[in-house]
Order: sequence, then structure tokens, then C-alpha cells
Amino acid sequence: MPYKTPISVLVVIHTPDLQVLLLERADNPGWWQSVTGSLEAGESPLQTAIREVREETGLDAQQHQLTDWHLHYEYEIYPRFRHRYAPDTSHNTEHVFSLAVTEYPAITLAEREHLRYIWLPAALAAKKCFSPSNQTAILQLLGEQHD
Repeated sequence: MPYKTPISVLVVIHTPDLQVLLLERADNPGWWQSVTGSLEAGESPLQTAIREVREETGLDAQQHQLTDWHLHYEYEIYPRFRHRYAPDTSHNTEHVFSLAVTEYPAITLAEREHLRYIWLPAALAAKKCFSPSNQTAILQLLGEQHD
């Protein structure tokens, strides 16, 4: 299996009243997150965001308001996941997007990746996320607008 690229996307899916969709990881039950995924060869962050939203939720991001925040976080990759990356790779760059949906759409989970999903108010969703960058992005929905 080829190594993962240490460049990824984070897509915070939310309703107009800031209910946020969270997914529970299959490989770590109890770890909740927004849609995430690494870039594949030749993909832009935008293309990755569209692909990952479809793979992880069944949603077509192009049918909703997908916004590139033009923001990225760099973080240390959890040691338990480093085997997925080339040797000596310790950090990942994560590009942040949001996807505004007008109602609660039907979600179809990628069974190998996620166990279940929930919708929570943004402040509660941020507290439930295991990832500090995911927490920060969700909290930014409450205080900032993005182009």
C-alpha cells in the first residue's frame, strides 16, 4: 500500500443554524470528527474535499455550498497513525472547508471508516471532537465568516 500524502482536508458540514455533522471513527470508537481525508495523486484540496464528502457521507458537495476557508493547520500526526506515512513524516497540513446544507440530508456512511453519525450544536460538536484543529474550525463557525 502506498504511503498517504501528509496533506489533507477537513470539511465541517453544518446547517444554517449551525448544527454540525460528526462522524465516529471505526478504527477508534469514541473518536468523533468532521469529514477528513488525504490528497490523492494529482488532486487539489478542493477536489479532495468533494471526493471525501461523497465517500464518507454520500453527499454531493457540489449540490451544496462548499466554501474553501483559505486556511490550513499544521499538526503533528498521532504516533498511532504514522505508519501510514513515509518514514520520518511527522506533520500534516490540513486545508479547511465548510459545507453548508439547507436541511438534514440523508447520510450514507463509509462503513469501513465510520460507525455512526450525529448532528450537534457547534459548541457541543467542538467539545466532542478528538482533534484540536477540528475543534478550532467548528468554533470558528460561531465567530467568523469565511470567503
